Amino acid sequence: MSVDSQFELMLKRFDSSAAGGLNAIFQYQIEDGEAYHICIDEGGCSIKTGEHDSPTVTLTLSEDTLAEIMTGETDGMQAFMSGQLTVTGDLMLATRLPELFPIA
Repeated sequence: MSVDSQFELMLKRFDSSAAGGLNAIFQYQIEDGEAYHICIDEGGCSIKTGEHDSPTVTLTLSEDTLAEIMTGETDGMQAFMSGQLTVTGDLMLATRLPELFPIA
């Protein structure tokens, strides 16, 4: 599955009820691909290519790691602990990703 398709799937999985009152920018730096950012604003969600000027949190990972997280083969915490994912900015916000974009 392409990276574009994975982000489209994230958009479909977005749970607006988990995002009530949240205003945040999640920057994804794909090491072997393009950058993307997810804007969450008052229960809405949009995904754009490219880098945001001031993300709330930045996640750096490979396309393969993104695919593993998206399919549930691994979770973000496992990827973080094993060094496959680095996080800068609001680490606690990053821990909310599974509730914002549930797999099942």
